[in-house]
Amino acid sequence: MSQDLESFENTITESNTWETIKGFLSQNMTIGNDISISILDILVVITAIFITTIVLRIFLKLITRKLPKEDKSKFNVVYGYFRWLVYIIILLITLHSVGVNITAVFAASAALLIGIGLALQTLFQDIIAGIFILVDQTVHVGDIIEIEDRVGRVIEIKLRTTRAVTIDNKVLIIPNHLYLENSLYNWTQNDTTTRESVMVGVAYGSDVQLVKKLLLQAARTHDAVLPSPEAVVLFTDFGDSALNFKLIFTLGDSFTAKYIKSDLRFEIDRLFRENNISIPFPQRDIHIIEK
Repeated sequence: MSQDLESFENTITESNTWETIKGFLSQNMTIGNDISISILDILVVITAIFITTIVLRIFLKLITRKLPKEDKSKFNVVYGYFRWLVYIIILLITLHSVGVNITAVFAASAALLIGIGLALQTLFQDIIAGIFILVDQTVHVGDIIEIEDRVGRVIEIKLRTTRAVTIDNKVLIIPNHLYLENSLYNWTQNDTTTRESVMVGVAYGSDVQLVKKLLLQAARTHDAVLPSPEAVVLFTDFGDSALNFKLIFTLGDSFTAKYIKSDLRFEIDRLFRENNISIPFPQRDIHIIEK
């Protein structure tokens, strides 16, 4: 008899505990006039987010297991934003399934969402441009690019910005939306070597064959100028005050081109002085007609 009584008391205790738990989980929090959510609903949402996180991690491993290391890092950037989109969708679906009025949520936050949308318009443009860069491979890490008259070597490509280092060792942070609005020059997309040039003018009456020889000599003696393809000299024009020439040569690292061009100009000036070839300054003949 005593055992039956003890079992009955345990049943009552367990029942009271369960009722207490149910009562606690059923407590509602009201937000505004139309939105009500219970503690149980919050736990369901947390569980759904946790399960979604596990599924997304498994999905990421399956997708990236055979990708090269460079492509894997780029995919991780896109995945980071895709993940938040999935979280938002799962959150809305879960809230709707537990009885939360999603329409009321949108109505309550409509003004806020519009304000955020206007404020983040440029951010969304950056993200879209970043996706284009990653998909069509316009720019790679290590490329030398020129945009808005600024030149830098790309060191990192993110979904919102691209970071590049200038020749002066300054970090250039480029919002990706600028790629959609401006012409982008990728100096090294075809190859790491580039063809560069130096312009020079000599006085009329100079030995043009000697000029050509000295220009080629200046290019061949510089360590940074590649022997192949060979440097060439073009006689570009008969100018107003000079005979104009262009020395075209190949560099293995165009990032330092302005220093190499400076060296070549020093050498050209020295060779011209030694061989009595003058670089003229602009001249004008004035004819005075007396009446």
